[in-house]
Amino acid sequence: METLIEEDLHWWFASRTRALNAVMGSLLPQTPDFRLLDVGCGAGNMIHHLSRYGQVKGLEIDARPVKVAHERGYDVDLFDVTKPMPFGNNSFDAVTALDVIEHNKDDMAILTDTYRILKPGGHIIITVPALMWLWSHNDDINAHVRRYTAGEIKQKLAQAGFAIRRVTYNNFFVFPLAASLILLRRSSKSEPKLASHHLDEAEYQVEMEPASPPVNAMLTLVGRVEAALIRRVNLPIGTSLIAVGQKPE
Repeated sequence: METLIEEDLHWWFASRTRALNAVMGSLLPQTPDFRLLDVGCGAGNMIHHLSRYGQVKGLEIDARPVKVAHERGYDVDLFDVTKPMPFGNNSFDAVTALDVIEHNKDDMAILTDTYRILKPGGHIIITVPALMWLWSHNDDINAHVRRYTAGEIKQKLAQAGFAIRRVTYNNFFVFPLAASLILLRRSSKSEPKLASHHLDEAEYQVEMEPASPPVNAMLTLVGRVEAALIRRVNLPIGTSLIAVGQKPE
């Protein structure tokens, strides 16, 4: 029986998961001895999805989501991934950093240490928000430092030593609506009131913006279509990016 958590029911999270599996499914095996590290894993929202590829270990800087991850039964340690990670060289077959590096002033520290702990031939899979001109209240409450272009992500991965396997934008079909909504809210200075662990000690993660059941169902369907497309081609624009680098053999 497939494990589901609350986040899986939200269109944005579900669409990102499907897009990631569309990218990762053609690159990674699914074997019990495959070792995957999820850096900045939060409450382990992706660990049940990543576990299809093998054994998953998580690292997270904030004790609040770590507690939730432990309650879910996940193998997660409290650790600041901008520091050298507590693993030997060539320890993991894959590392994911899903909406993580944009929170850090020194994003290269994470990428270069990831290169160190990956086995030769291992992959790094990252997601980041795209395009600085799309900066919004959501970036503020998530404590983002930056948003990226495809070219910037390619440059940083190459600088860390990785060969570029794939870089694609995500949320392509919702991009016109999302961009228009961001610009409208910016001009009207009207933003949704969302809980954030960066603002409230009682929270363990940023609340996802709610969508009515019909809208959520429609956008979830759009995400399914987009994942099928991403399986075949790289998308030219979107509100976020998925990138894969590989450590040379």
